[in-house]
Amino acid sequence: MANHIHADQPTGITLRRATPEDAPAIGNLIVALADFEKLPPPDESAQERLFKDAFGPHPRFEIFLAEVDGTLAGYAFVFETYSTFLALPTLYLEDLFVLPEFRGRRVGRALFQHCKQEAIRRGCGRYEWAVLDWNTHAIEFYKRQGAKHLHDWHVYRIDLTGGS
Repeated sequence: MANHIHADQPTGITLRRATPEDAPAIGNLIVALADFEKLPPPDESAQERLFKDAFGPHPRFEIFLAEVDGTLAGYAFVFETYSTFLALPTLYLEDLFVLPEFRGRRVGRALFQHCKQEAIRRGCGRYEWAVLDWNTHAIEFYKRQGAKHLHDWHVYRIDLTGGS
């Protein structure tokens, strides 16, 4: 597959699959997301694991990047899960982040729609993600994209790393 993705997006926005050479810039974006969410960013060893898992011989997830006029503006991390009842894969959107200076320019929409089209291309039965309850801008954005809040599901977690 070609590295640049030709999707129906606003002029000036380029979407592409990340490469190992993008790791330092992706690391900076992840730190910006951590700042936005008021969380500690991944430490150096966590970032090393992340990039090994992204670009190693058996990638655990994929990263799509958005550039605006050649400047990195945001990213989306996705991976597949599986629905036993549908007997189809689900594309799970782990992170969608756009730098503040690029918000309102349809960068997030372009990334979101690209990932949705990727789910369709792969034959997925679902496209899912979680959103923090305080992130009202993201919630409204997802509603505008046609997403529905699943009121009958609650997300639970057991942290196996000793963190939170």
